[in-house]
Amino acid sequence: MSGDLPLDEGTRIRREAQRQVLDRGALDAVLDAAVVAHVGVVRDGAPLVLPFACARDGDSLLLHGSTGSGLLRIASGDAVCVTVTHIDGLVFARTTFDSSMQYRSAVVHGTAAVLTGEAKARALTTLSEHLFPGRTAEVRSPNTKELAATLVLRVPLERASVKIADGPPEDSEDEPRSVWAGVVPLTVVAGEPVPASDVPDGVAVPESVRRVLRARQPREPEL
Repeated sequence: MSGDLPLDEGTRIRREAQRQVLDRGALDAVLDAAVVAHVGVVRDGAPLVLPFACARDGDSLLLHGSTGSGLLRIASGDAVCVTVTHIDGLVFARTTFDSSMQYRSAVVHGTAAVLTGEAKARALTTLSEHLFPGRTAEVRSPNTKELAATLVLRVPLERASVKIADGPPEDSEDEPRSVWAGVVPLTVVAGEPVPASDVPDGVAVPESVRRVLRARQPREPEL
C-alpha cells in the first residue's frame, strides 16, 4: 500500500516524534516481518496483553487463536490495541544514558471481528503461508473439528502508528572518543531442523522448511 497513515490523538507519537513514520508502506513492512503480535484488551475492568500469531492480509491484520481463549471471545467486537516490535540492534553509546536500541514498531488500534465460513478458511491459509511458507501444499487441510477449535480475528489497519529508530549512537561531543561506541546488530536466525522422534529414516526435509532456512541464514559478525 502507498500513501500516508492518518493522524489523530491516538496515533500521534509524542515521545521522539521525529521517529514516527507516516508512510503506509512502512506499516506493511513491519507487520509482514512479524510472526507474533501482542493484543491488549480490558477484561473485567483490568488490562490484559497476550501474544498471538499474526499475518497481514491487505488492509487488515489477522490474529490466530483458540475458541477456548477468553481474550479472543471478549475481543470480538471490542476495541483492541495490537503491537508489533522488532529489535534490530543494541546501540552502545559512550554513556549508559545515551545507549539505546535500533527498532521498528507498529501500534494498531481497531475493532476485532471474528471470521467465519469461507473468510475464515482463507484467513487460515494466509496465516499458514505467512508462518510456514509452502506448507499448505505439503499437508492436509484442517478438518471440521480443527476448524471449530480455531478462532481468527481480523483487525482493520485504518488507525495505526509506526516508529523506527536506526542509525549510530548519538553522543555528546564532550564524551571521550577513546571509548568504543557503535551498534551490535540483532536478528532472528534459523537453526538446524530437528525432526520429530517418529519421522522414519529417509524422509527428506520438505521445501517449506528449506524456505525458512534460506530466509533466516545466520550472518557472521563483523568485528
